[in-house]
Amino acid sequence: MRIASDMPGHLPVLLPYRIDAARPIGLGAIVASPWAAVFPICMLFCALIGPAWAQTEAPRPSRLSLLITWTPLLAQGFVFNILIAVMAMSIGTALGVLLGILQTSHTSLIRRAAWVVTQFFRNSPWLVLLFYCILLIPFEVQILGRDVLFPGWLKAVIGLSLPIMAYISEYVRGAIQSIPSGQWEAATSIGFTRGQTMREVILPQTVARVLPPWMNTFAVLLMATPIVSIVGVDEAMGYTRAALSAMNRVDMLIPMYLYVLCWFFIASYPIGLLTRRLE
Repeated sequence: MRIASDMPGHLPVLLPYRIDAARPIGLGAIVASPWAAVFPICMLFCALIGPAWAQTEAPRPSRLSLLITWTPLLAQGFVFNILIAVMAMSIGTALGVLLGILQTSHTSLIRRAAWVVTQFFRNSPWLVLLFYCILLIPFEVQILGRDVLFPGWLKAVIGLSLPIMAYISEYVRGAIQSIPSGQWEAATSIGFTRGQTMREVILPQTVARVLPPWMNTFAVLLMATPIVSIVGVDEAMGYTRAALSAMNRVDMLIPMYLYVLCWFFIASYPIGLLTRRLE
């Protein structure tokens, strides 16, 4: 503001301040005009804060949305877990029934050899057997002049079927020996050979005795299938680790593994209920 006193006889009047274009603006002009000082400060503030706003991260997706996003991939791996368990159980059951019958053979050499094989695989760690199968079985073999590939998942199936074979062998041996001796005598009296008696009389009666532990073993095998991820087979646990690595979210570690655990529980719990119902 400036004071106008040019006209004689009048009191001084405060007039608005005007900047003279011909005169440079000094410190006094800046102090006299507050807007002239605020404007550079605002420009400096925008220059400093603007890049920070531009670099601000977008809001991260929620845990639930991430679980839903990765569900198809995890489901694909979980189906592979079930297939590995079914194939290993099928191979182990077929070999275990044969080995269990051999344990009841009248020939001492055959009976002892079957017992040694059963006890060896029954008391060996599953992971060690799995590593041996992965390392000892070649990647491809020649059958009738053709190369047949042995992928990692097939080696894992063989590795898991070996301890299952030993458990089934013990179940079958115990079931056969639990059949009353009168069944053998009755079959012999009507002219059945030992093979016919085993096939037509004894084995059908062992099914009810073997079925409950067989189903429990299948549930245990299903729970053990995630160990195949250690040897490079892609299944639910392997895909879970890959998803966690891709998301780079530490807070998703527990939810992801808990999510997969619930899947295994949902798949195995009905097996226990069915086992008790069959018993």
